[in-house]
Amino acid sequence: MTIKHSLGQQVAPGTLRMERILPAPIERVWAYLTDPDKRATWLADGTMTQKPGEMFDLRFNHTELTGEVAPDRYAECRQPIVQKSRLVRMEAPTLVTISWDEGPAPSEVTFELTPQGNTTQLVLTHRRLASRKDMVSVAGGWHAHVDVLIEVLAGRKPQGFWTNHAALEKDYEAQIR
Repeated sequence: MTIKHSLGQQVAPGTLRMERILPAPIERVWAYLTDPDKRATWLADGTMTQKPGEMFDLRFNHTELTGEVAPDRYAECRQPIVQKSRLVRMEAPTLVTISWDEGPAPSEVTFELTPQGNTTQLVLTHRRLASRKDMVSVAGGWHAHVDVLIEVLAGRKPQGFWTNHAALEKDYEAQIR
């Protein structure tokens, strides 16, 4: 399931950038970023504010994505994880930036969407990753989540999130220095 040409790249210290083409028009992709029920099918549920600076919770439940239970290495992901989040910037339907300042690994992610006919280009940039280990894990995680999103948008049943994540981590381990 890993597609080498679509691997994200380390573009600066602590910064990962990933570009993918999503099989849906921008309005539909936007709904999958901002609507809690749709977002839960590929990433996390939980409310989302529309006002920059406001806090909201994202509730990650990885097992529900594909039915595959997290491996021992990610045992904490076998239960839902609530991530305190802050909306930094929102420009519907092309840009969302979310900050995760609370917790052990503060960071920030930006989703940029560009319409391309019946498809949408996604540029995902995750900044302020503290270490190479964090970058490899985050890269594998985002890649696996976006793979689930692609399958959902295409109307297909996503394959095992954790199996894909493990393969992707190996690819990113070899690529990220």
